[in-house]
Amino acid sequence: MSDFKSLAVPGVQKLKPYIPGKPISELERELGIDNIIKLASNENPLGPSPKALAAIENLLPELALYPDGNGFELKKALAEKHSVEMDQITLGNGSNDVLVLLAEAFLSSAHNAVYSQYSFAVYPIAIQAIGATHKMIPALGWDSDSPLGCDLDAMAAAIDSQTRLIFIANPNNPTGSFLPKKALYDFIKQVPEDVIVVLDEAYLEYSPESMRVDGSLWLSEFSNLVVTRTFSKAYGLAGLRVGYSLSNPEIANVLNRIRQPFNVNSLALKAAEAAIDDSDFIQKSMTVNARGLDQLSACCDDLNLRYVPSKGNFLLVDFQQDAMPVYEHLLHNGIITRPVANYGLPNSLRITIGTEEQMQRLTDLLPAACQ
Repeated sequence: MSDFKSLAVPGVQKLKPYIPGKPISELERELGIDNIIKLASNENPLGPSPKALAAIENLLPELALYPDGNGFELKKALAEKHSVEMDQITLGNGSNDVLVLLAEAFLSSAHNAVYSQYSFAVYPIAIQAIGATHKMIPALGWDSDSPLGCDLDAMAAAIDSQTRLIFIANPNNPTGSFLPKKALYDFIKQVPEDVIVVLDEAYLEYSPESMRVDGSLWLSEFSNLVVTRTFSKAYGLAGLRVGYSLSNPEIANVLNRIRQPFNVNSLALKAAEAAIDDSDFIQKSMTVNARGLDQLSACCDDLNLRYVPSKGNFLLVDFQQDAMPVYEHLLHNGIITRPVANYGLPNSLRITIGTEEQMQRLTDLLPAACQ
């Protein structure tokens, strides 16, 4: 049999597959238990927006038809929401899809992309698959004002004539760290115009309104800025895979040249369009998340566990020893969390915020899991 791995392009040969959170069905098969709580993938514990569910049901008779390849109605709704033109929007099969499109469109083996240590695993995967060089900049330390956050000065210093993309998640996954408005704005302002800054705002809705930094408000000022968003988190549509980017029309035009036809399905388009206007659901989701964060943070304080103060819907908890025994203990008691050793954080777990009842069950188990 041929060695097909050797036939792949060099960047792909060296890749390690993305590791998702363990599905509930997999744990049921492995351990034969039920009443499982999944706190591994930063999903909305309230489920989808009710308006999205109603829109999906109404569309079911039309599933024999291809979706609108241009996503006109969703783009129209997004343009109104963000006060942009429709030609500034690129739709994706989740925002993950748009991140990959950016790498495919603007990187080659002659280029590099900059991102921070402990950032979303898709950044280096997308960069390396293209054969480009990735520059991972060491994050700030635990003792800094922004534990495990981006070192913007070091990122700026890493830019050279071959740099084409900079990826920044705000809030960041998997740490939950957050860049304040002035620091982020000042950083973007000093980036050369031929270097594209990608602001990944997948978790923006979970930031307190008083601290929320909406990069889309800077699009008219920075032609090299791309903002990505998703309906997978706060809107509860992770299973449908729909996201988008906002940029200047020229960047959007480039991305749409390589975007696959019908990359967002009909149900996702219609559900996202309906979910945009469900402000009551979003507010309820924010309230549940804030309370859950307080529950888990208080438990960690009681157990003397350090964590990154989070602006997302998850908490990165450092057990200051191998986290796998804690993970396994919780797993055997029906709670799935997320090990992050693949991010270089073997002593930590990323724990998604659930409902009050789910967080109570977790915090009841944590003391024994940490022994």
